Amino acid sequence: MTDSIETNIVEINNLRVHYGKLIAVDGVSFSIPKGEVFGFIGPNGAGKSTTIKVLATLQREFTAEKVLVKGFDVRLQARKVRECIGYMPDYFGKYDNLTSREYLHFFAAAYKIEINKRDAIISDVLELTDLTGKIDAQVDSLSRGMKQRLALARVLLHDPDLLLLDEPASGLDPRARIEIRELLRALRDMGKTILISSHILHELSQLCTSIGIIETGKLVTQGTLEDIYERLSLMRIVHTQVTNLDDDMVARIEKIAGIQSVERQIDRLALRLKEGETSIEELHEKLVESGARIRMFQPEAMDMETAFMKLTEGKTA
Repeated sequence: MTDSIETNIVEINNLRVHYGKLIAVDGVSFSIPKGEVFGFIGPNGAGKSTTIKVLATLQREFTAEKVLVKGFDVRLQARKVRECIGYMPDYFGKYDNLTSREYLHFFAAAYKIEINKRDAIISDVLELTDLTGKIDAQVDSLSRGMKQRLALARVLLHDPDLLLLDEPASGLDPRARIEIRELLRALRDMGKTILISSHILHELSQLCTSIGIIETGKLVTQGTLEDIYERLSLMRIVHTQVTNLDDDMVARIEKIAGIQSVERQIDRLALRLKEGETSIEELHEKLVESGARIRMFQPEAMDMETAFMKLTEGKTA
């Protein structure tokens, strides 16, 4: 294998998918390094689910220079790919008269997990997803949030390297979305590589190490949120309280490289910063060097909605 394949769990180059005359995915290319959380963002019909189905070996009709998972070709080595992925579609499915225990035992058998290991593994994934108390509950009796966590427990049974999660928070109430987000953070901290699609932009901005924005089947941009903000020349707002603030201090702050404006508010300053010129860390250092005595220093979180609206036109494929 090449170095890029060894370091990248996912490699997609020039992926195209057609449904008759409809072009669902049009020349998409991206890679996901090991241990990264890649947020795949776009409106319904943009091509997110189709791309994920290609990676999950469920969409066989496509053209591409390459589509690899852990170095395995998704079309020629589909069985190898399935052994190292956990795919969670945007629907749960229908499982009449099965308990959570029976549901997970069924999939453990499908994953060919040894019989004498299944109980321990099922216990572990239920504990991780906080569903131990629901092991004998009927699947159809669970709330949607619990079903989503059970689906995550299912895809973790065989300890896959790559998780493919298609809209995992879709239709959930606020509490259930927070629970799913915290679970995904735990999986990220465990070193799992995750591709997660969503249109809930704010939540992905808190979770993902990099993002790709797709519209009408084309990848509009990709990179870290900071990279995208720099490309768009979007500003970061930094709130700070300076105890020795006066007009002279404001004038000195305004001269710091990267500062576009300084707004004096009731109890603080709001600094508009272009991070391509000065990083958040450098700004703090330069404020101290200017003589500012800092009581509070708080950068605003990056606003993914702003980037999304600036980059897209609201179209679907």
